[in-house]
Amino acid sequence: MKKFTKMTGIAAPLDRANVDTDMIIPKQFLKSIKRSGFGPNLFDELRYLDEGQPDQDCSGRPLNEEFVLNKPRYNGTSILLARENFGCGSSREHAPWALEDFGIRVVIAPSFAEIFFNNCFKNGLLPIVLSDEQVDQLFKEVEANEGYELTVDLESQVVVTPSGAEMAFEVDEFRKHCLLNGLDDIGLTLQYADEIKAYEAKARQQSPWLFDAIK
Repeated sequence: MKKFTKMTGIAAPLDRANVDTDMIIPKQFLKSIKRSGFGPNLFDELRYLDEGQPDQDCSGRPLNEEFVLNKPRYNGTSILLARENFGCGSSREHAPWALEDFGIRVVIAPSFAEIFFNNCFKNGLLPIVLSDEQVDQLFKEVEANEGYELTVDLESQVVVTPSGAEMAFEVDEFRKHCLLNGLDDIGLTLQYADEIKAYEAKARQQSPWLFDAIK
């Protein structure tokens, strides 16, 4: 998993409440578990004017020019502004996979669906909860200023606007540690690789019959 420490990036405003996981990545694209290749189908039903299919080349599909992420001013977006209850609906890790594969590392909203919120941390994304008033202010500023960039500092737990204003956010210490060090569940387990190998070696000596079928 990629480490997350501090980043500055273009912010795009997705002015919708209750964006569910099927809107983030529609159900027909859930066949793969590779964690990559989902970016072209992020918000598929909003980005394109036709219906997308798995393994389809998206380069020639008709775009919805009104959708925010299709607008030239938001090319290279890495921070998404959203409204309340972002990521609701069915549980699917493909949703944060699609966001990350597209290039989005931060989602800022007043609230998130709990399962999606947890899945973000496990996949290298930082979901940030700010107040309705703060999110409203960011929406106004990003829409009024082309090329609007935010700086997100996880160590200091602040979002910094172009004017230098800081918006503090809360994050669980364990999740913060994992993001700062790029540790997903597998990475956390591999920190104890030597202890695991030592345990297996000891168990093999004490109970060799348990390992007879393992070649």
